[in-house]
Amino acid sequence: MATAVREIADLRITDHALRPIAERVAAGERLTSDDAIALFESHDLLGIGALADAANRAKNGDRVFFSSNQHINPTNVCVLRNTCVFCSFARLPKEDGAYTRTLDEVLAEASQAKSSPTREFHIVGGLHPKLRLSYYTDMIRALREAYPGVHVKALTAVEIAHLARIERSSVPEVLLALKEAGLTSMPGGGAEVFSTAVRATIADRKLAGEEWIAVHRDAHRLGIPSNCTMLYGHVETARDRAEHLAMLRDLQDETGGFLTYIPLAYHPDHNELGDQMGWTGRETQGVDDLKNIAVGRLVLDNVPHVKTHWPMVTPFLSQVALSFGSDDLEGTVVYERVYHEAGAETPMEMLYDDLVRLIRGAGKVPVERDSLYQPVRTFD
Repeated sequence: MATAVREIADLRITDHALRPIAERVAAGERLTSDDAIALFESHDLLGIGALADAANRAKNGDRVFFSSNQHINPTNVCVLRNTCVFCSFARLPKEDGAYTRTLDEVLAEASQAKSSPTREFHIVGGLHPKLRLSYYTDMIRALREAYPGVHVKALTAVEIAHLARIERSSVPEVLLALKEAGLTSMPGGGAEVFSTAVRATIADRKLAGEEWIAVHRDAHRLGIPSNCTMLYGHVETARDRAEHLAMLRDLQDETGGFLTYIPLAYHPDHNELGDQMGWTGRETQGVDDLKNIAVGRLVLDNVPHVKTHWPMVTPFLSQVALSFGSDDLEGTVVYERVYHEAGAETPMEMLYDDLVRLIRGAGKVPVERDSLYQPVRTFD
């Protein structure tokens, strides 16, 4: 990779402040938080993207992973409805639009994927004040029985900690019960930005950054791998982003349990933060979306994959992101609620063949995977 990176520095980098960073990348040295800040603040998007593309190619070649997955949101009732001001999904128990699925309703929804065999159920929802741990273990067990071999990626760290409080139990005990029911892995939601000041502004009663890290540490120690995320494009600074990535990297050094990193774009419609700021429409811009992919790839040198989430940034921008350090594309989804409640105008789902076509159109090799990134099918 060293030769390729030095060629990039000579030919593509126009911001001279990035040349020392390129040298460190070429030498295989770890980037610092100051390096991450410089990357976030630089306007040399093509130079940053070329560096990230080289780093990604060194890890994954031309392969791009995707999954035939299905998102299921069993409830949108949430005790943090009035404090997570960036969220458009949550409802109070008696508020218009509030819902909680029965087990039969969840199973009926799980049967709706028609275009290809589902290989992963992705399950997240609100912090319901009355649903017990058994609701989730019964759901996971029923899904595994009805769909043998399909992985279940379920419940954010925030939901796990909430269940531990309701059960007056420990986080490891909750995780063990879920694993015994058939949980395969965990999503990375709820991380937002770890900065205390940012969380005080956008989610002042939500799990603190250190607590989010602690839940994932427990999961990794119990053999439950997980994703990791960062919500960007609201009130955070470049330093907040850099420190967030450093905390993720530190935990990965310790446990090796993160599968992929997913930068998540904030959507301002239908939530209090967007109303306060006077924002409407998709607030993040393409330059920042691509930069977050690229900087994530360069800083998180120990995380094997970086995912672009097409429901949030559009399929077209996700296709471009495959040349900016991303080797992982969100899958078929089937029915996406969380971001569409916040104004996302992308499709609710993407057909399997369209995902393959999107990846091939970027000059990459599509690889269908399972939840644990084991290849299922490669399109040479």
